[in-house]
Amino acid sequence: MTKVTMTVNGKSVSAEAEGRTLLVDYLRGGLGLTGTHVGCDTSQCGACVVHVDGKAVKACTVFAMDVMGAEVRTIEGMANADGSLGLVQQAFQDHHGLQCGFCTPGMVMTTAALLAENPRPTEAQVRHGLEGNICRCTGYHNIVKAVLAASGQDADAIAAE
Repeated sequence: MTKVTMTVNGKSVSAEAEGRTLLVDYLRGGLGLTGTHVGCDTSQCGACVVHVDGKAVKACTVFAMDVMGAEVRTIEGMANADGSLGLVQQAFQDHHGLQCGFCTPGMVMTTAALLAENPRPTEAQVRHGLEGNICRCTGYHNIVKAVLAASGQDADAIAAE
């Protein structure tokens, strides 16, 4: 076991981990941050997406030790300072971009990374940007609307085109 230290959601944290401990398991088991989900164990679904030094990463594909010293942001770190929903989270709620909610943390994290790179994506760019995330409930229509709304665009007008 090794003491693994990193900054998670703005706070320096440490927990013991084996060399083979995946980041998702470190976050969930070592730190109790259970918002990051394990959906498929094959890196196909995107439910485990977090940000590592500002980049979207599937936490089931990275060892915790490999991000020692990094800045990690999880879904728990997406809320506003007062605890209210962040912009992307609020857009998902307002536009019904979730159903069972299992994929939502990964969708929100992927969306935040997409909007950081492309603040006003087209519908096609949104769909392409979310390709690594699977939702088994919604059919993606409202997820795309939520992403467009989070970008400040009129999601209903764009979706009607």
